[in-house]
Amino acid sequence: MSLLALLGCGAVALAQQVYLPADGPSPRPQCSAKNASIPATPSTPVYSFTSFSFTQTETVRTATSVTAGPRTTYAPPYESLSHLVPDLSTTTWGNWYPNATAASDTDNPYGQAAWSALWERAAVANFTSRGLYSTTVSPTPVPTSELVLPPPEYFGPTDCYNFPPDFQFGVAGSAAQIEGAIADEGRAPTLMEVGSFLPDNNHVTNENYYLYKQDIERLAAMGVRYYSFSIPWTRILPFALEGSPVNGQGLAHYDDLVDFVLAKGMVPTVTLLHFDTPLQFYYGDLSAVAGATPWQIGYSNGAYQNETFEDAFVHYGKVVMAHFADRVPLFFTFNEPLLYSVNGKSVDTVVKAHARLWHFYHDDIGGAGRVAMKLNDNFGVPKDPRNQSHVDAANHFNEFQLATFANPLFLGADYPDAFKITVPDYVPLSADDLAYLNGTADIFGVDPYTATVVSPPDTPDGIAGCAANASDPLWPYCVQQEAVTANGWNIGYRSESYVYTAPTYLRTYLNYLWNTWRKPVVITEFGYPVSGEAGLAAPEDELYDSPRSEYYRSYMGEVLKAIWEDGVHVAGAFAWSFADNWEFGHFDQRFGLQTVNRTTQERRYKKSFFDLVDFVNSRTPQPPAPERGG
Repeated sequence: MSLLALLGCGAVALAQQVYLPADGPSPRPQCSAKNASIPATPSTPVYSFTSFSFTQTETVRTATSVTAGPRTTYAPPYESLSHLVPDLSTTTWGNWYPNATAASDTDNPYGQAAWSALWERAAVANFTSRGLYSTTVSPTPVPTSELVLPPPEYFGPTDCYNFPPDFQFGVAGSAAQIEGAIADEGRAPTLMEVGSFLPDNNHVTNENYYLYKQDIERLAAMGVRYYSFSIPWTRILPFALEGSPVNGQGLAHYDDLVDFVLAKGMVPTVTLLHFDTPLQFYYGDLSAVAGATPWQIGYSNGAYQNETFEDAFVHYGKVVMAHFADRVPLFFTFNEPLLYSVNGKSVDTVVKAHARLWHFYHDDIGGAGRVAMKLNDNFGVPKDPRNQSHVDAANHFNEFQLATFANPLFLGADYPDAFKITVPDYVPLSADDLAYLNGTADIFGVDPYTATVVSPPDTPDGIAGCAANASDPLWPYCVQQEAVTANGWNIGYRSESYVYTAPTYLRTYLNYLWNTWRKPVVITEFGYPVSGEAGLAAPEDELYDSPRSEYYRSYMGEVLKAIWEDGVHVAGAFAWSFADNWEFGHFDQRFGLQTVNRTTQERRYKKSFFDLVDFVNSRTPQPPAPERGG
């Protein structure tokens, strides 16, 4: 029996998809004669002549920047917390260049020579390009001419809801996908620099490491309130393990970044690990990076199963939390951990390391913010919701990806059957484990890009037979996944990659998450790569990205309905991504709200950025203006 049934939440799962039979054209309730705001329309038009003139006008509206207000403190400053991570030493290293003169401090296990050896061992192919910048670029104000809103869409949203005053709206990015400067100022190599991740050997990405102030300036000018970013483990601890020195330049960089975000009136949120595992955890055998294990349950090997990983990650997390807890209200430990878990030990490491950091933040630091993780699942909906086997398949699909982590952390409950029958080497959780893990996630972070139509395997043994056979083509999810619904239509408009517009399913998904795990939901990533965008010849065509505008506005409209009509606590949403970036191998899948010129690094706002920000800000209650004196 599934956990959902045990908890009495089966009714939620059964209501994942409902067909509403209808004949004829779509209704227009907003045009009802009962609507007092709509004037009566005569049954027959009256035709007449008038003098002709060009009456179309272009109105110029500009985005509204955020402004700095009083700062909120979420924990004591680092000086008061340093005793929680004692015996730290701090040092600095230079930049690594291939075939450079070897450093002479070979007797120092953490010296320049040892640090350079990490890069030599990584053997990064064709490492020749370092980008345009080698130092932090001072920001310049965004000119008003760049902030002019584009023409509005002819058909727009018709809702009348507002976002709650504390709704957290922002944009997101990750270090490996935007920073560049991979071998500068002490950063050591990670999983992202080897294997098949960079077929074009472009290690520059967006040069955000040196352009971060200008990027933040551009976000603030658009009125974005929250900025979600990740900190690379190897920029803070190049040698990864506890007892090794902290990189002074790395801490200073993110100190400056956080302070600049705050100075612009924005709020920073930090992810500790966004796929960029330090390369040391692969024991020097780089073939293990892309190699499979007997239980390859995710897409990649994040080394979570390494016996030294948990303690090392917790130490790294403590260093970052203690340093930034006074200014950062929200920490995410892992990004989409299932995708980089290769066996049962990997999952055991993730849930226990996360819980240890939650306890450190709340019990030791006494932080007033929140700690969570970002889970992945393109919501599985039954192809035929009237068919119980399809409903069961959708539950299996979602529980495998979500309940595996969420059951222990939110409910203090065991792993779901979907996980245990698929991954027989899972590490059992004791009663003491479950008590320690219970309640150690303050919000439910999820990346709901799209939805997936699910039905059971077309085999006599069904899901159970597939789960017991790792060579089955449908393993490990063990369901059939497609985009075509039972009525023969795709679930939505097809994008460049796997993403389809599926806004109504987002609302259903939010209901499922809230009613199953009963914590506020934050959409930690959602976005859309417009089909063929990379091949557009005229830059203006790429800027005018109406499909992305529709995606964002429809999704946010469904968020409002979930809040006001369903009673779901959706606490925030972070759009992915604030600029086109490196999508794990290439730059052609463009999720960005801004374009990036790969030669000059110039950014330009896309139409969708204006439309998304305008949608949110026009539905966000503004504080009353202060009364003027007589």
